Amino acid sequence: MVASLRHGASTMTLLRNLLFWIVLALLGAVAAHFVFAQDPGYVLVRWRGDDYTTTLIYATWIVIGIALALWIAWSLLSWPFRAWSLHRDRQQRARIGDGIEALHQGRYKQAERLLADATDDPDLEAAARIAAAEAALARGDEAAARAQLDAFGDRHPASRAIALATIALRDDRPTDALVALDAPAAQPLPPRGLALRAEALARNGQATEAYGLLGAVRKQDAWTDAEFADRELRWAALSLREGDENAFAQRWETLPKSLKHEPAVVEAYATRAAELGWDDAAIKSVERALESRWDERLATLYGRLPVGNLDHRRTQAERWLAAHPGSLALPATLARLAHAQGDATAADGYWRQALAEGGSADDWEALGDACAARGDEAAARQCYANALRVSRGERAAPLATAIADQGLAVEPATHARAVVHDDRGLPRFEDDRDPIDRV
Repeated sequence: MVASLRHGASTMTLLRNLLFWIVLALLGAVAAHFVFAQDPGYVLVRWRGDDYTTTLIYATWIVIGIALALWIAWSLLSWPFRAWSLHRDRQQRARIGDGIEALHQGRYKQAERLLADATDDPDLEAAARIAAAEAALARGDEAAARAQLDAFGDRHPASRAIALATIALRDDRPTDALVALDAPAAQPLPPRGLALRAEALARNGQATEAYGLLGAVRKQDAWTDAEFADRELRWAALSLREGDENAFAQRWETLPKSLKHEPAVVEAYATRAAELGWDDAAIKSVERALESRWDERLATLYGRLPVGNLDHRRTQAERWLAAHPGSLALPATLARLAHAQGDATAADGYWRQALAEGGSADDWEALGDACAARGDEAAARQCYANALRVSRGERAAPLATAIADQGLAVEPATHARAVVHDDRGLPRFEDDRDPIDRV
């Protein structure tokens, strides 16, 4: 049915063209009649001693007739060559179509062979070579893929650069990807090239420059909204770890307000600010983010920041615990702050609560540090061993005897269960037994 429709459309096009030329000829004849009606003109042609005379209008028709005859003769003589060229073009297009289908179906050797045969057509070369390179890469032959791309020469520089950058990023060679994409002949980069360049910059430790390209990439619609949001968040956080303190402060000030409350970005800023000795800035950034939206990771960071203001932080954490009694991070945070203040009794109580809620490997390590600070080396070693076990998803060993003297006496264990980590990386337990029962 589709073929019939196409044939009918072609016939209608031919009839319209023929009607157009007939009408044009009639209009020309009418115009010529009015032009030459009063004076038909006189044409004299002398050839080899003979004179040939006629009117201008007849001479014009003779010239048109001769030109038409020559055109028909040329069309007839060139028809076999044109037919062969059309046949070859159809074969080339069939090869690239079959090759792309074979690539989609996972028949990579067949796809590479078919696509390589279609590279002779200049109109199909770019698509054929790139698809052939993808087929070679899919079967693990990087040399064949590079050979296909090197065969481009100076043709299709942007497509070649994108393909080379894709291979380089796949092999975790961002510098090589940037070299390929920054080639002068490949400029201006198409949307995918721009997106690959941003990705290569981020992987090459140039997250600030990658973040600066996000606006241009967004205008080109090179990523989905989810992909764009993910990269914007990651690169904003990474950019805060680059440059000197002036660049760091300027970067934070220029970030959108929405990003300044994202946990990953706030964590990067607070950590870097603490390293620079900007205690108030580090603390307030975490507090503002937690007041805006609660996040367990930031609650944990609040207790780990290597900054002062211990009284203020402990008071703030206690207020948060009253507002978020189900928090898994706050007891450990309060335990760290109490330990830093030298309040061993409060620290032990908070550690008990933290472990009862399913303590993480870091919690066991911090408890080991507390035991070591009190001189209980045996308990400290067991806590460190438990930290290693929990980090591997194993159950912690009981420490009842070792910790009992430090104020953490517990009831004997009656159940056994394994530690399972949730999507935040925090451990939880498979049954309802208090994890401190194993301590």
